[in-house]
Amino acid sequence: IDLLHNNIVGVKPQSAFYEKYGPWGFKAFFDTMIYAKKKNLIVIADVKRGDVPSTAQAYAEAYLGKSSIIDAITVNPLLGRDSLDPFIKLAARNGQGLFVLVKTSNPGSKDFQDQVLSDGQRFYETVAQQVVEWGKPLTGRSGYSGLGAVVGATFPDELKKLRSLMPHNFFLIPGYGAQGGQTEDIKSAFNPDGLGALITAARSIIYPASFLNGQRDESPKIKNWPLKVEQAAGQMNREINTLIT
Repeated sequence: IDLLHNNIVGVKPQSAFYEKYGPWGFKAFFDTMIYAKKKNLIVIADVKRGDVPSTAQAYAEAYLGKSSIIDAITVNPLLGRDSLDPFIKLAARNGQGLFVLVKTSNPGSKDFQDQVLSDGQRFYETVAQQVVEWGKPLTGRSGYSGLGAVVGATFPDELKKLRSLMPHNFFLIPGYGAQGGQTEDIKSAFNPDGLGALITAARSIIYPASFLNGQRDESPKIKNWPLKVEQAAGQMNREINTLIT
């Protein structure tokens, strides 16, 4: 965060990598987000919550309460609209955002998300259309909704299709870098105004030697690690900027 805060718009810590360390990890998760907020970064908590309404309400209050420093969280729509209602209502009330899993970056996403339904649409398209409808009341002055979508860079054709279906929803784009997503793959994530997408990268920035120099050592303790991190982030920014300028 200290190295990159002047060259990025936000951070997206993944709760699982903190939670595995128990209560100490959970505290570190929030400490990380508090620190990022002090650096004026957007904070997206990657928690992928989604459950029956009563449980979803508790999850929503945990991450989206008035005292929360979190700007947005990721949510899972598999249980249906009522499982997301608590998140949507609280996010709208407190000026926060949500990113709904629509077409994820992992290869196994095809197992369910690509299934063809009785109306001829794929499951992820139906989810996308629902997100558009649910997000209309959350549209702000910029014309974008506070309800966004998680769409993987690893499926560029689907990404292009979803952008046409969801012109007023921000996309959170995983899969760039370590998972194989390339610069050209994310071109269609952006609207003509150059907005509409947040491109995320983790391993290709944290473990830069493996991606810049073809080395196998992925330890942050490698020689000149801070410099390599800055170089990796700068390279990513340059690649993305070529698409929107």
